[in-house]
Amino acid sequence: MKGHQKYFFYLPFFSLAVLLIISLIACKMPNDKVLPRNQSLPLFNPHIVDFICEIEASKVPPIDAQAEDWFLEARALEDPEIFVEDRDYKKIVDLTRQAAERLHWKAMLNLASLYVEGRDPLYGNEEAVQLVEKALRLGIPAAYDRMGTYYANGTGVNGDTTRAYAFWQKAAQMGNPQALGFLGEKLTAGEDHPSIGMWGNIPVATKMLECALAQGYGQAAFDLHYLYVVLRSSDGTANGDSTPEAKARALEVLHEGVKFGCEDCANALQIEFDHPFDLSNMFTPYIDKARGVRYGMLGDALGFNPNRRFPNLDKILPLPPADLPPWDGQRKSLLEAAMGVRPPPAAPNPGAASLSKEPYFLPADYGLRPAGLHSDGPAAPFSAYWQPAAGQGLTEPARLLRKGEAFRHFSVLDAAGNSRYGPVTWEQCLTLRHNHGAVQPRAVHGLLREVARPEPWLSCTCGETCPVSGVWQPWVSADHPLQAIVNQYWRQAWLTQGAPFPRPRRDWLLDLPDGEVTWHLMDASIPDLG
Repeated sequence: MKGHQKYFFYLPFFSLAVLLIISLIACKMPNDKVLPRNQSLPLFNPHIVDFICEIEASKVPPIDAQAEDWFLEARALEDPEIFVEDRDYKKIVDLTRQAAERLHWKAMLNLASLYVEGRDPLYGNEEAVQLVEKALRLGIPAAYDRMGTYYANGTGVNGDTTRAYAFWQKAAQMGNPQALGFLGEKLTAGEDHPSIGMWGNIPVATKMLECALAQGYGQAAFDLHYLYVVLRSSDGTANGDSTPEAKARALEVLHEGVKFGCEDCANALQIEFDHPFDLSNMFTPYIDKARGVRYGMLGDALGFNPNRRFPNLDKILPLPPADLPPWDGQRKSLLEAAMGVRPPPAAPNPGAASLSKEPYFLPADYGLRPAGLHSDGPAAPFSAYWQPAAGQGLTEPARLLRKGEAFRHFSVLDAAGNSRYGPVTWEQCLTLRHNHGAVQPRAVHGLLREVARPEPWLSCTCGETCPVSGVWQPWVSADHPLQAIVNQYWRQAWLTQGAPFPRPRRDWLLDLPDGEVTWHLMDASIPDLG
């Protein structure tokens, strides 16, 4: 998604509040009398005694594969390598809107950003707020985060910092990593300083930041490393100097942040390895200017393109005491060694070509699966593929219907066996790729390096040790509730032969049993970087 922006405000007051759960039903009043932007939410409470980590990916609607392709194509057209004045924003808006019409939640929020930026002259701030409200009705945690930012900045709504924090709090409770990172950082003070928007609740801040990091939000690592490096009592107050163990933990979390695209983490490690500010309290084991150079180059790359991720960082820049691998000193070879990889795309299913014309419009690259969402209305509630629901004696293939396009009537048999002509219940279908179940992570063009699929194809469980040095990809089933944050290229890992595979609960802080994850070898080649 487009960059997450928040601004810092002074808060006039924040009282302790009873945290009530307000369901989305509350914003669906008759005739929409209470718009989602105006829903009642509990006031922000910086002094909650505990925090339970929820995962955003388990709460969002499934993504339509064709919509995802449009979304990624639009994101590629906004590549930082392309000057802003040279970008085709008409095409970017059109592709993003196509994806948003299929209820692709990231596209919906990106389209709202494009409206706010003035990239479509027919739409502006009010239409952006309406799009975010649509996402709120779908229960999208990121929509609460975005609405909070709109209230903070007065974008399409009257500026209201108190309401902004209430929306951010709701987003964090629902598991949005950006809101977790933002609020977590706000709670890292040793004591309350409401005049500058900081409070002392380090135990909860730690849990929030760890929850954000578990979901791949790299910036949370930068704030966490400060909390890790200082010994604290159970209430979060400092009670001792840093220990070697605490420093090692801070070093590891910053390194993990670099993998997840945190520029601040890379720059901090560049300084710490090259010229630490405090030699007597440095958290790296020794000065290593060669390591500092590599972190500095990664930090520069992330500053230019914050969409980059370096999951295979350990291939070219492992933490001490491991030796540094050879490197030719070229930026390109460093970045390519650390970035994610993918095999060539699978060939489409030729048998689907007959459905590519009117009224089905299903390209051969995709198949369909029922989404479980039904409609008894006279017209399609949103753009999607729709087919008569099972149990009505109809075998009509799914067809593409635009929002508001009338559903067809059919002659069907009722319960008594009598024929009738009239409306039927329709079911939405999601597109899925004809890739024969391939382990194939997706990303914006340019963020992955394509590699040949290794032979033989190797797969291992979490409890095994790595049989071959190389890039390994974790994978869960396509219908798993956490597939959206596991089946991602940024979860890849460069592992050496004999090393243990990462374990979700121990290494990712995710409540995911080891047995539900399989690791697949993606690339065993070891290029000469000397």
